[in-house]
Amino acid sequence: MKKIFLYIIFFITANAVNAQYYLRGEIKDEKNQPLQNVKILLHSNNHIYYSGSSGGFGITTNYRIDSLSLSLDGYEAKTIKVNSEQWQYITLKVLPSNVNKNRPKLISVAKNFEHTSHLKWHIDDETYFKMVENEYVNAYKYPNTGFSLNVNKASYSNVRRFIKNGSVVPPDAVRTEELINYFNLHYREPEPGSLFHFESQLTSCPWDMEKQLLFLNINAKKLNLSMVPPGNFVFLIDASGSMDSPNRLPLLKAAFQMFVKNLRPIDTVSIVAYGGTVGIWMQPTGGAEKEKIIKRIEELNAVGDTPGESAIMTAYALARSVYNKNSNNRIILATDGDFNVGQTSEKALEDLITKERQSGIYLTCLGVGMGNFKDSKLQTLANKGNGNYAYLDDINEAEKVLVKELTQTFYAVADDVFLNVKFNSNLVKAYRLIGFDNRRDAVEDSTIDLEGGEIGSGNSVLAVFEIIPASDKLFHPDVLAKDVVASIEMRYSLCDDTTQLQMVKDCINNYTGFEMIDKDLQFATAVTMFALKVKQSKYIKLVNWDDIRRIASASYNPDSYLQTEFLQLVDKAAEIYNPKKKKRNKRD
Repeated sequence: MKKIFLYIIFFITANAVNAQYYLRGEIKDEKNQPLQNVKILLHSNNHIYYSGSSGGFGITTNYRIDSLSLSLDGYEAKTIKVNSEQWQYITLKVLPSNVNKNRPKLISVAKNFEHTSHLKWHIDDETYFKMVENEYVNAYKYPNTGFSLNVNKASYSNVRRFIKNGSVVPPDAVRTEELINYFNLHYREPEPGSLFHFESQLTSCPWDMEKQLLFLNINAKKLNLSMVPPGNFVFLIDASGSMDSPNRLPLLKAAFQMFVKNLRPIDTVSIVAYGGTVGIWMQPTGGAEKEKIIKRIEELNAVGDTPGESAIMTAYALARSVYNKNSNNRIILATDGDFNVGQTSEKALEDLITKERQSGIYLTCLGVGMGNFKDSKLQTLANKGNGNYAYLDDINEAEKVLVKELTQTFYAVADDVFLNVKFNSNLVKAYRLIGFDNRRDAVEDSTIDLEGGEIGSGNSVLAVFEIIPASDKLFHPDVLAKDVVASIEMRYSLCDDTTQLQMVKDCINNYTGFEMIDKDLQFATAVTMFALKVKQSKYIKLVNWDDIRRIASASYNPDSYLQTEFLQLVDKAAEIYNPKKKKRNKRD
């Protein structure tokens, strides 16, 4: 009898422990709008769940009473006790600092200056954001400035495409910092145990001897490809009718096939294709099955319309289904950006990606094509997707991005990276950040909101300031070499952590004449002048193409194909922008 009684007690207890309860509810904002993709942590088992498109959720638990932690970018996190016998009505409040989270973001900020404007340029059906070039800022009134450290390089290859085709470049297509950083100049390996290496250099300004240049150089640690986490890649390939030309889908197929040949057995690839319809073209496949992956890529054909919104949602759903927290989870979107079905505006796509970025999945964009190329859309998607953006104008660029610079492109070492610079007004009268220009719609917003960028493995990021010294020259005998020209604070997060870290450095007065500074910095100056010239900047009107070529010729690395090609690009641009007038025949 005693044994039977103990058995009954054990049976009841076991059933109580293994009982299944169902937590149900909905999550909305303060305006009663459903919130999608809210991250839900169930405390009893530490599993992560997400709310659906209507804000609803349903979670099984072994306990009648449990607790949840909820978080969503731009909203106050909340931890609550829940009862499985009750429907949960949960409201998340918008963070005060994120009321305008979905507004266009600034990538640099410096107050109290007038904004320049460009004429509106039409290049077939291509779209570019209208940009506002940074102006000079009074260092005494406004010593602080900040900017996002993005490592996108799409603008250089796009500019190259225009010039090679004998065309003037739309000024808004020129993002000066992307041209400078295309070459990954002046890379210095960080010290062991350090994530970044920082250097600064003060020198004379070749186009205005009354001014000086301050170079800031941030170098990210190189990751050993054999040691990096497994890659969990979703290829999102535009196979619509607009991609039916040699420099579009065929170029992308060749590019992805090159990328596949370098996959490791531990890597995984899935393919989502869209053209007329959206479908999973290939289920997750290990990197050892290279022939199978290459064959599926080759079988793609361009047909139908472009349901970009639906395709992006499908890719994220697939990426989430195979998500591995110990992997590099990344969608690689390859398209001309010409979405014509579903949500197609930059604002609508921005909202979509903002919701998806909470999943821990990065978004890299590869742009191709001409005539209907949507640079503005791809720039929006990459920035909002915590990723980067490259433009493939030919197979050589595809090899550079997907093979030679694979870790730089696809393996980030830090997120949300931005730099704050505080100038010493005793030494600097005024300063101007070259490049890192803002979208006009962002600048015209009275509330400033600065967004950080992503830095990939082995990247060297150069930022250039044009400064007006407070005295005649910063190397005046009264100015000591140890004096601080500017203080730098870099803030960033590690890829697997939202905790914000910082690095603080001083830019000392290390003035060196231009002819004596490192060749890489001289070459970067030539690229800067080229970018400003093509952009038709008012700050470099007195510079001619011979000046640019002279500096580039004296500093380029002849062993670098890209730097050699740049010299050819300068010559070609000179012909386009300063065509030689034909001599008139005496008989005329």
